[in-house]
Amino acid sequence: QVHLVESGGGLVRPGASLTLSCAASNDWQIGWFRQSPGAEREFLAAVSRSGRRSSSRDSVKGRFTASRDRTKAYLQMNDLRPEDTGVYYCAARFERWDSVGADQTEYPNWGQGTQVTVSA
Repeated sequence: QVHLVESGGGLVRPGASLTLSCAASNDWQIGWFRQSPGAEREFLAAVSRSGRRSSSRDSVKGRFTASRDRTKAYLQMNDLRPEDTGVYYCAARFERWDSVGADQTEYPNWGQGTQVTVSA
């Protein structure tokens, strides 16, 4: 029920910053996920429907931050590393409360992904 379009990916050098955008058709809760080469898709960060709450996995805490401005969500990434290379997805799910979630199986709506490559 939610259409999502990611943008902002590209090729960057290690240590660089990059912000991904996710244009959504409504204000459902947004999660960010990444699928790296040879690995399963994993949760990165999420922002609640209101934008007042956010979360991130421990491995990217301090570097990645999810936020939103109404129906447009963002993933700010700092100090990028080669292991951050992968396809980044935004996903949406309805939540009655202003919560955040890390379980990708609970997100029914997904964008097409945007490629991020970190290389020297």
